[in-house]
Amino acid sequence: MKHAMIVVTALAALSGTAQLAAAADGQAVYNKSCGTCHNKGLMGSPKLGDKEAWGPRIKDGQTALDESVTKGKGKMKPKGGHEELTADDIKAANEYIISKVQ
Repeated sequence: MKHAMIVVTALAALSGTAQLAAAADGQAVYNKSCGTCHNKGLMGSPKLGDKEAWGPRIKDGQTALDESVTKGKGKMKPKGGHEELTADDIKAANEYIISKVQ
């Protein structure tokens, strides 16, 4: 029984670590949740890497970008339609987007 509890605890810890690592991977979040629209500019979304389109948005700051994703903007639904996204996921994806236009 003691060994079973150790194994369960270890698996839970590893699972939590994997989730934290995924949340910090902005490129993975972007590819999974944002790229469908932002890679092609669907529904008027700014394309990844388009400095002219992202410039004014970035000028407003990271917090403003995170809030617009959380609340939705224009035709984009809140969280881009991905309710499972955490605040950390959104922040990481936006950091990735910003890195592509600097």
